[in-house]
Amino acid sequence: MNPSTLNSRTARTTGLLYLAVAVVAIPGFLVIRPMLFDPDSASSTLAHLVENETLARWGIALELALVAAQALVGLWFYRLFHHINAFAAASLAAFALFNAVAILGSAACLGGALNVALTPWSADPADAAGGAQLLYILGGSFWDVGALFFGLWLIPMGMLALRAGMPRPLGWILLVGGVGYILDGFIAYLAPAAAPSTSLLLIPATVGEVWIIGWLLWHSFRARTH
Repeated sequence: MNPSTLNSRTARTTGLLYLAVAVVAIPGFLVIRPMLFDPDSASSTLAHLVENETLARWGIALELALVAAQALVGLWFYRLFHHINAFAAASLAAFALFNAVAILGSAACLGGALNVALTPWSADPADAAGGAQLLYILGGSFWDVGALFFGLWLIPMGMLALRAGMPRPLGWILLVGGVGYILDGFIAYLAPAAAPSTSLLLIPATVGEVWIIGWLLWHSFRARTH
């Protein structure tokens, strides 16, 4: 199929929304969370939350923004691809929404951890520290299990990219990346000792995501200039 069948305006919106997913996910999960959560010390996590309340609130806000961006990009991918294969496009959108719900659960845990840290609900600080730590661990677990849906949505995305006439290597990289994310989620629980070495499984997904964002924006710009 010729990629010119893809609506350029929809492609541009989809690309921008996908870019927004990356923009809000990186500072929230990879930067702010490690600054607040100490996996080895509940008391340190509690102290970080109390001393950096504004930063903690930004972390929650970024996760909520990620939920919105993830949900919207799934719907826009459906709008972009539904004329190619309605079932695959609907699957892509559904998996994106499920992943958004998982991240929403994480955001709720972060909000609960901050409330526990700031509310003098117990005479024993250790109780507050333990509660905040547990909620942060649970929030991280939402990300871990949500990766299953993140992998699943890349598979129909890759299939649709192939059928839409996008570069064939892009479609295959997305398919491989989806399988890699799914395997990584299972390995994290079935073979935790091997988990640190499974980051290589996520490389194809990262390459595919960056590539499809760039392709969608390039396609929409190219269509507008012709």
